[in-house]
Amino acid sequence: MSDQKITTSANATLMNTLESRLDTQSHRARNNAMGTIGLITAINQQAVRIKEGGGAKAIESQHGKQRLTVRERLALLLDPGSEFHELGLFAAFGMYEEWGGAPSAGVVTGLGRVAGRLCMIVANDATVKAGAFFPMTAKKVIRAQTIAMENRIPTLYLVDSAGVFLPLQEDVFPDQDDFGRIFRNNAVMSAMGIPQMTAIMGMCVAGGAYLPVMTDHVLMTEGSGLFLAGPALVQAAIGQKYTAEELGGATMHAEISGTVDFKEPNDHLCLARLRSLVAKMGHARSAPFDRAAFDAERDAPKYKAEDLYSLLDPDPARAAVNAYDMREVIARLVDRSEFDEYKADYGRTVICGYVRIGGFAVGIVANQKQPQPHTSHAGEKRIEFGGVIYAESAEKAARFIMDCNQNLVPLLFLHDVNGFMVGRDAEWSGIIRAGAKMVTAVANSTVPKITVIVGGSFGAGHYAMCGKAYDPRFIFAWPTARYAVMSGASAASTLVEIKIRQLERGGKKLSEEEKQQVTAQIKASYDEQTDCRYAAARLWVDAIIDPAKTREAVMMALEAAALNPEVAKFNVGILQT
Repeated sequence: MSDQKITTSANATLMNTLESRLDTQSHRARNNAMGTIGLITAINQQAVRIKEGGGAKAIESQHGKQRLTVRERLALLLDPGSEFHELGLFAAFGMYEEWGGAPSAGVVTGLGRVAGRLCMIVANDATVKAGAFFPMTAKKVIRAQTIAMENRIPTLYLVDSAGVFLPLQEDVFPDQDDFGRIFRNNAVMSAMGIPQMTAIMGMCVAGGAYLPVMTDHVLMTEGSGLFLAGPALVQAAIGQKYTAEELGGATMHAEISGTVDFKEPNDHLCLARLRSLVAKMGHARSAPFDRAAFDAERDAPKYKAEDLYSLLDPDPARAAVNAYDMREVIARLVDRSEFDEYKADYGRTVICGYVRIGGFAVGIVANQKQPQPHTSHAGEKRIEFGGVIYAESAEKAARFIMDCNQNLVPLLFLHDVNGFMVGRDAEWSGIIRAGAKMVTAVANSTVPKITVIVGGSFGAGHYAMCGKAYDPRFIFAWPTARYAVMSGASAASTLVEIKIRQLERGGKKLSEEEKQQVTAQIKASYDEQTDCRYAAARLWVDAIIDPAKTREAVMMALEAAALNPEVAKFNVGILQT
């Protein structure tokens, strides 16, 4: 045995702080920032118009009934100075134009603090078609309830709705993810012990009348109505003539039917009562995820979040070739910019590692957009394309995801993925088997999963990185996000070729100018469909977020996820080996 002594230093420091190499003053970075800020500005302007709901005339009508608008109600309900994390703002964007549109699908949903408690809020906007339910309205409410169920979030409903939008009833009424699912969810949430309270501050008619009565507490303002059928329908159906107050007014329900728990004279006092009730709710057990003591100033990232504007090229035509290091995003997202990278030198096109965000321990799975060196088992060296998942990176990610489940660490996925590698070498490497392993691990993961689509999210890469079909608790998108079955350039060229062949088979010989017109039309259509607003309109993402606000959005999501103390047993099933 050697007599040599091994010395240790009490001052040894773990070198896990990310160093930024992002030059925000370079020509490309400045152009990226200018384009990204322009895109954010355009989206914010559209958001302002959406928040106006049905417009000035409809707002005046609401005030004429001595009722507040939905956003005036939210201002009174939420804790002063607190932030409302709105979800689904762009729902139904560009849809239902033949009916005059439905801004934000006529309902406001999101997370906010009420008496210090984080709550899910679902509030009808009566300035949009009297708060009627369009197909996307039902889907938006169901998405809010799903988030509340997965995270055990107390849920508050502010009801002011005329019920189903009858011209589109066939798309609202019968299916599994339509109107009736809302009431089914009310019952399931109650059985799960999730607090639900409803404030009726307007009309609540037909099938919608079941929603408040299936929650824990029902509050109702004078002048509101709660009935299965209004006066006109009752007279037409059974020939009886009654006033709205006789049929289902607040006084009748408070004194005769006993349906209402609290009758209030107006919106202001109704919302004050609701806040008082929320303040008295008990507290559930805490989740088993690790959270260190957190100080917002001490634990802030080392680098400015606004630097992220200069990272990505917002032009989809150039974004594919605009390589960047995803660690620059991570460095501006995590506490103290500290990152314990997992298998840093293996499968480099996917980055995995452990961090803290808002004190919470989190595992990150992210696509690396810079080309990466790789040495094969045979000793052959090659450069791997950034944003592409190779067999080694898929296997690394699968193992990391299993580790996080084993150790009760929530997962954050950062997307900018072109898909899985193709070609002979990829097939011989077992890319399908490795990809299936990663998808299986993501699908069966039971710890909370949060997804942020930073850039592209295409094909099976979208699935492997925990796309909407793989149950992320929350899914956010940057304004630069785009996703579809394949990237815009590849898809457009394929669709153009198909279209031209169809026309030529029909006997039409296209000139070069006509071919260019077909190309331009198809590319414009495909670009629109891959835009983040198109996705948000259909609730494929929960919110479009400012890149500089990513940390705040993820911290909110982690706090919400930690309200659920239950984590199902992780069972990955059969893995291809």
